[in-house]
Amino acid sequence: MSIKVGERIPEATLNILKDGVQAIESSEFFADRRVLLFAVPGAFTPTCSAKHLPGYVDAMDEFRRREITVACLAVNDAFVMGAWGKSQDAPEDLVMLADGNGTFTRALGLELDATGFGMGLRSQRFAMYVDNGVVRKLQVEAPGEFKVSSAEAMLKAIS
Repeated sequence: MSIKVGERIPEATLNILKDGVQAIESSEFFADRRVLLFAVPGAFTPTCSAKHLPGYVDAMDEFRRREITVACLAVNDAFVMGAWGKSQDAPEDLVMLADGNGTFTRALGLELDATGFGMGLRSQRFAMYVDNGVVRKLQVEAPGEFKVSSAEAMLKAIS
């Protein structure tokens, strides 16, 4: 069962690449701020690299204006997430969150079994708006689609 609107973000350790790999607790990351978290099945994959992350990179000024932190999540390690962000010219304030073991993704109930594609456990494609650790909006894509989790769709959804 996946997380629902009105529920608190589960406790898990995530990683970011900043002067080496840094662990950050989800409760700490989501506390006392508004966060737009979007998740992708994998860094460097086609839709994720051609549309999903670039859309958020392009919309960062609007998220900044609204004082919303933007974070990208994938079941990849911090080095891969850091390299992907750099390759996509993601600004430093677009946080590239690594969920290397999928612990956070499983706790959210939003995992994707991609073993048939040789990718193991991954995240479904989704986006959520979180205010002080509480989910206020959650939009999960249907398999193979990219409609409701884009930067444009989320900006409309949280207006």
